[in-house]
Amino acid sequence: MFLGIDIGTSSVKAVVVDEHEAIVAQGTSALTVDRPQPLFAEQDAESWWQASVAAIRTLPLQARAAVRAIGLSGQMHGATLLDKSGKPLRPAILWNDGRSARECIELERREPRSRAITGNIMMPGFTAPKLLWVSRHEPQIFARTARVLLPKDYVRMKLTGEAVSDMSDAAGTGWLDVAARDWSDEMLAATGLNRSHMPRLVEGNAPSGKLRAEVAAELQVPPVVVAGGAGDNAASAVGMGVIAPGQAFLSLGTSGVLFVVTDKFRPNPDKAAHAFCHCLPGRWHQMSVMLSAASALDWAAQLTGETDLHRLVASAQANGLRRSAPYFLPYLSGERTPHNDPNSRGVLFGVNSETSRADLALAVLEGVALAFADGMDVLVENDGIVGEISVTGGGARFAYWGQLLAAALNRTLTYRAGSEVGAALGAARLARLALTGESPQQVCTMPPVTHVIEPDPSLAALLADRRGIFARLYRDLKDTFVEFAT
Repeated sequence: MFLGIDIGTSSVKAVVVDEHEAIVAQGTSALTVDRPQPLFAEQDAESWWQASVAAIRTLPLQARAAVRAIGLSGQMHGATLLDKSGKPLRPAILWNDGRSARECIELERREPRSRAITGNIMMPGFTAPKLLWVSRHEPQIFARTARVLLPKDYVRMKLTGEAVSDMSDAAGTGWLDVAARDWSDEMLAATGLNRSHMPRLVEGNAPSGKLRAEVAAELQVPPVVVAGGAGDNAASAVGMGVIAPGQAFLSLGTSGVLFVVTDKFRPNPDKAAHAFCHCLPGRWHQMSVMLSAASALDWAAQLTGETDLHRLVASAQANGLRRSAPYFLPYLSGERTPHNDPNSRGVLFGVNSETSRADLALAVLEGVALAFADGMDVLVENDGIVGEISVTGGGARFAYWGQLLAAALNRTLTYRAGSEVGAALGAARLARLALTGESPQQVCTMPPVTHVIEPDPSLAALLADRRGIFARLYRDLKDTFVEFAT
């Protein structure tokens, strides 16, 4: 058995997989996000550990006792500041925190080669600008910071006592030389840090340490090897078998991601595409990222008072998309690709006295689909190849949303078994690789196809037509977003 632990934003998931890739058991434990001020998003790092313990303890004792290796996946970018004793100095600043826009500009001023080194435009979601923000606004905490870890790596430290990260997660910090797969002394110096503040780096399929005896006893899991693991998207890719150049997946989770594997470093920072290391040696990937995807549908449900998301989506489908339907800009927490605009906000446009709850739901579903189309355009620039697209994430359970997405992208979408636990499954696969040394091609196969959604030509034409106004709404409001934020 192999245990995969995924430290998400809203929950921790634990999955046990056997040698035949069957999911034997799974458990979950909820997390909450604190928003003490506008643009802020924080979590207590200790809550990740407590939720991990709780999720593992829900697994049957027999399954836990059979575990032979552990893998980790986690939400990326979270700045977890530790003192010399390894205790958190403040709440972790999360991936969807937008407070450090000013610091992004300052970092690129301090290190003019930033985009060449990291392959990315500096974004408020990344870890490095968060540390610059702390140095300015909380200098006493910055002075006491001995180590900076990412969320899954904090849990790893609790498991093994080792400060280690993997290449895929480290690539999202703003401190990694992504082509060289090593920390950049120049980027660290730009934030007043050095390598002593950083964890040791390993590949995702390599061992990173061993479960401490006292933790093994607490969790009733043998003292097994813990793999390097991966950031959540790279782990999802491994779970879905997306490991060869050109293979891709679309994630409809809290955030939205289009992920495509590349065999070399292919940056496109000016369009806010992410160019990161994959969690397997000799592989990289590009991503377009939107900060609100399935979370936008949750917001619509809360706004309308509809507690059943399936019923809400069904009402949207019954209405059907039309040229006069309202528009929605899904930038509830700002946006990354292609705008890199933490000040952007959600907008409903074109509502009138006859606009219904179903119309609002349809606008949200369409808005997310059109934002994904913006991301696709970035990934195929400069001869980028996006092949077969597999779908994962909680939003994948809504077939009508898949129809809108397939039409907006004008691509076939493939749905696979077990996609709802993709990141945790990927972590379990990395655990197996770290133990056995098998080749990724042997283990990281694509799960069986459950169904496919082909783009409907008439719907694709309608969405292509409406996309012009969708794009113009952002352009017209961009400066107003800044004025509103200040």
